[in-house]
Amino acid sequence: MLGKQLKPIVEDGASDWPTFAEKTKKLLQKDKTVVIFGGWTSASRKAVLPVVEQNKGLFFYPVQYEGLEASPNIFYIGATTNQQIVPAVSWLLQNKGKKFFLLGSDYVFPRTANKIIKEKLKAEGGTLIAEEYTPLGHTDYNTVISKIKQLKPDVVFNTLNGDSNVAFFKQLKDAGITAKDLTTLSVSIAEEEIRGIGTSVLEGHYAAWNYYQTTDTPENKKFVEAYKAKYGKDRVTDDPIEAAYTGVYLWAEAVKKAGSFDVDKVKEASKGLEWNSPEGKVRIDGENQHIFKTVRIGEVQADGMFKEVWNSGQPVKPDPFLKTYPWGAEVNKK
Repeated sequence: MLGKQLKPIVEDGASDWPTFAEKTKKLLQKDKTVVIFGGWTSASRKAVLPVVEQNKGLFFYPVQYEGLEASPNIFYIGATTNQQIVPAVSWLLQNKGKKFFLLGSDYVFPRTANKIIKEKLKAEGGTLIAEEYTPLGHTDYNTVISKIKQLKPDVVFNTLNGDSNVAFFKQLKDAGITAKDLTTLSVSIAEEEIRGIGTSVLEGHYAAWNYYQTTDTPENKKFVEAYKAKYGKDRVTDDPIEAAYTGVYLWAEAVKKAGSFDVDKVKEASKGLEWNSPEGKVRIDGENQHIFKTVRIGEVQADGMFKEVWNSGQPVKPDPFLKTYPWGAEVNKK
């Protein structure tokens, strides 16, 4: 890049939020990195945010998140709320029913996501019949499943994180409930998670993302081939993997355009920048450093891949604070 060899420095956040902050500080102050790519949970991003702002660093975050945030030092490459959760609720209301059961892990992403879903349901004639939270890492879902059986929702909107998904879906199947009996839509289960949970458990269930391994673009065919060649033919790509990849290339394009690694110059050069990524054409929104993304809803197939059942037709402008929705003001109040 610009005649210089890039040197990657890899640190492990250890799924521990203070460690993410500490490693970010080290990367910026000691290693003098020009950009950081990483983070996983919203809690990790919120721990990193003040560190990159104080040190005038640049952080590319690759995971969908709950919105209601913008930082001059962060590029949000995963979906914000109006590029995943909000359109997914609309699709469910139109196609699967009005009665919603909200199930999430007890931390920032599910709590905020469900706050948004509740306002959307109120505005569009949906009904909230239950809202349940379990601790991160929770594995006993028998009580929750009994409640689902009793209340008979049309939809379970799932914002569980990590291993809790394995327990919930296996126990749901053990209780004799399949995708034919109950519609679930998840926003944290992608191809990699299907490998861990099992296709026999997840087949027929839904997820909302901006990219699937099956997404039909010329760039994605090359991306999937290259990924499998490097990591193994049995490995799968997924939305956060693709967003992480896209983030690196968007930064590289901005550096070339700026002719500099300087953070302020790179940020300025990034405004409106477009790139043909595996998910399709993306563009950086200069107002909030999120990106325009196509929304996709997929159904899990027997081979562990997603069959796309709906998409937004074109990339959706990011609206992290939901300013374009009449009910968005209520979310920002709370």
